[in-house]
Order: sequence, then structure tokens, then C-alpha cells
Amino acid sequence: QVQLVESGGGLVQPGGSLRLSCAASRSIFSIRVAEWYRQAPGKERDLVARIAPGGIANYAESVKGRFTISTDTTKNTVYLQMNSLKPEDTAVYYCYCLGSSWGQGTQVTVSS
Repeated sequence: QVQLVESGGGLVQPGGSLRLSCAASRSIFSIRVAEWYRQAPGKERDLVARIAPGGIANYAESVKGRFTISTDTTKNTVYLQMNSLKPEDTAVYYCYCLGSSWGQGTQVTVSS
């Protein structure tokens, strides 16, 4: 299985920005759809964004216009740029692709 390691989370004020990174243990994002999920306390894990190898991206309605998913296949990394963050974006964020295992995630907390 491909191992994924998320990073870049933290505490940010409402309206702020963060960029999450997800590094894969081998080259995978050039051939597999990459996805970001999030899970808030007491809630299910929800899909936030996905990007196909050709670059076509899709987003959950709640993050459209604020989040951008991208990949750097030379670095085996997928990113999630998050702008205009809101308290309801607070969650643990995970990346995933077919054939990978779930990582530990990275905590994002949006609070003043």
C-alpha cells in the first residue's frame, strides 16, 4: 500500500489561510485520483475535494471558491490551499487515493 503523510494544519483565525500537504511514499498521483477528506468531532468523514490525474478538480459545495486542490507529481505530493477559513472548517483533514492507507491526518482549527 501507498503511505500518505499529511501536514500543514494548525490554528488560524476566521478569514485566514492554510496550505495542507500530503506526501506519498511513491509516485501515485499521476495515475490515481487524489482526494482530501475531513472529519469534525462527532461527525462522519466527508469528501472535501478531489483531483484527477488530468487536473480536473471537484469540490464540496461548502468549500467551492475557497479551497483549491493541486498536485505536484514530481514531489509525489497533493496540496489543499484553504482560504477564507471559517470555524465550521475545523476538522482533521486526511488525504486518500485508491490503494493507499489512511494517514494520521492533520488538525485544522479555525477560531478567534
